[in-house]
Amino acid sequence: QVQLVESGGGLVQPGGSLRLSCVASMRNFRIYDMGWYRQAPGKQRELVAEIASGFNTNYASSVKGRFTISRDNGKMTVYLQMNSLKPEDTAVYTCKAAGRINAYWGQGTQVTVSS
Repeated sequence: QVQLVESGGGLVQPGGSLRLSCVASMRNFRIYDMGWYRQAPGKQRELVAEIASGFNTNYASSVKGRFTISRDNGKMTVYLQMNSLKPEDTAVYTCKAAGRINAYWGQGTQVTVSS
């Protein structure tokens, strides 16, 4: 049974930083493309950043230069380092694992950027 568990969310002031973690319980973690998505109230879910099994990365234009995605296959964990946070980054952040056939989602972690 596949599980993705996110952590690291919380309340932070504008300009602050947070690091999100997504720990996976699954076989062959290393072959999955991993991604972070977010959904703000009243908005559609959007891709924030993704890292392929080969470690290629892709970022939404709104976070490029501020966020960094990384993965540790030995720990079956994907990270999202978020710097220079803005109020518009406020959302529920969710981890996704995408394989050739299946995709799996975590439950999400709330990030609130407010003074």
